[in-house]
Amino acid sequence: MKVKNILVSQPDPGEKKSAYHTLAEKYKVKVKFRPFIEVVGVPAREMRKQKLRILDHEAVIFTSRNAIDHFFRIVEEMKVELPTTMKYFCVNEGVSLYIQKYTVLRKRKMFVGKGTEASFFELLKKHKALNYLFPCSNIRKDAIPNFMDEHKIQYTEAVMYNTVNADLSDLASVYYDILVFYSPQDIVSLFANYPNFSQDDRAIAGWGKTTNLAIQEAKLTNTIPAPTPDHPSMISALEDYINSK
Repeated sequence: MKVKNILVSQPDPGEKKSAYHTLAEKYKVKVKFRPFIEVVGVPAREMRKQKLRILDHEAVIFTSRNAIDHFFRIVEEMKVELPTTMKYFCVNEGVSLYIQKYTVLRKRKMFVGKGTEASFFELLKKHKALNYLFPCSNIRKDAIPNFMDEHKIQYTEAVMYNTVNADLSDLASVYYDILVFYSPQDIVSLFANYPNFSQDDRAIAGWGKTTNLAIQEAKLTNTIPAPTPDHPSMISALEDYINSK
């Protein structure tokens, strides 16, 4: 069966050309972007009810752009003036660069991991005397809290945004030749919107171990797993599958 259309569970990049656009042009397939999850900010009044005191902390941990967006939103809504001594710990360079959307930082205030969990934990361990604020979603990995607890590092976890299922009613029967999923929550949202969903002859592409596990638990088949040694990117995995048809 020739692949004619692909549904990608991510936001539409708009006019910015992405690898998916190149894929669509090369193989004459239609690619539709549709996030399966939405991020909803927690109002500042809720943070006040939780008695969050941002200025009690000396450093902030950022694991994503969403965390940065909602931290600075809360700071503005609560009319908090951040001290020049505040330190920012980012899991990778991409996250650290995004902070410049809100403020210009000197190197002495920025601590950046090398993209691996181990490298980021080494950073935290070197500065274990600090009191950290950890802005996060209602759905987050346990790795950072577990590490902080294990090493007795002082921190406050602050849920500043919620990850919720998107309304997918506009997708009708979700019938596409390939469905591309990037997170376990995508699978949760799929069944929340379509409880009787059946894979049938559709191909499913799942990114990462946790997404693959969610696909298996839903009794679906991850037809196009990535990353793999042969296919380090989702695009290369999709290309291989399309070429096999």
